[in-house]
Amino acid sequence: MTDTNAAIAPPETFRAAVWAQFRKHKGAMFGLVVLTLLVVFVVIGPMLWVPEKLKVVEALKSKNLGPSLKFPMGTDQLGRDQLARMMAAGKVSLAVGFVAMMIAIFLGTFVGVLAGYFKRLDGILMRLTDMFLALPLIPLLLVMVMLFRDKIARVLGPEMGAFILIVFAIGVTSWMHAARIVRGEVLALKEREYVLASRSIGASPRRVILRHILPNVVSPVMVAATLGVAEAIITESVLSFLGLGFPPDFPTWGRLLYEGLEYMQLYPERVIFPGLAISLTVLSVNYIGDGLRDALDPRIRGR
Repeated sequence: MTDTNAAIAPPETFRAAVWAQFRKHKGAMFGLVVLTLLVVFVVIGPMLWVPEKLKVVEALKSKNLGPSLKFPMGTDQLGRDQLARMMAAGKVSLAVGFVAMMIAIFLGTFVGVLAGYFKRLDGILMRLTDMFLALPLIPLLLVMVMLFRDKIARVLGPEMGAFILIVFAIGVTSWMHAARIVRGEVLALKEREYVLASRSIGASPRRVILRHILPNVVSPVMVAATLGVAEAIITESVLSFLGLGFPPDFPTWGRLLYEGLEYMQLYPERVIFPGLAISLTVLSVNYIGDGLRDALDPRIRGR
């Protein structure tokens, strides 16, 4: 006999279903934990670890020291605490990754939606996308930095100018993959029944895109965004490693790698720590992207 008083479990929400599937992905959970620890390290770490300000003579005596209780990650060639510099560098590297990703995703989604929904724009925008894909990314970024770095620095200052230039340069040269993904999704979505019904009753293209198209391309965009963060961090690290990124007194993980290259044989920890931070960040973000891809796929989520 059925118990009529038994409580009926409420239907599982979309967020709960996505989170439940995401938790099953061990690599994604590992990446989430590692990325959270890295964010805590660079945001909260400087509040807990305040290095002692050394005088000039003391700093010269403390240069190129190995890891110790006083300097857990050693010191650099100027006697600066490497742990404090790793925290400051990580904050810049992560900020570059996330801001450049947002620029790339915005441009990619905008171009992809227009190309997928408006047939007359498809050919023009896709050929523009192919042209950007054919350009060599690193040489193009090097040219942009060399041409505009000094001009922007005179207006905004060397640090803010370098940040805006590098973030903008990476963002405007990394939107193409997101645009192709979004275009493919829009081409399929605009033939769905609810979109055709909305167009048949006279809904404007703007309303159809905002109400029916964009909410349904969020899933692939989120996956592309996670991968874009990793790509932006690597690109910034390459620029800094080549000495064309941020100023020397404005450290990033790539800049620390570049500075430690000269001392790599004598003090290998100078390149191990920033290299490990970059590797862990990229690895964790890629794992999170894999987990999101599986969690947002209804075919996998329904298993």
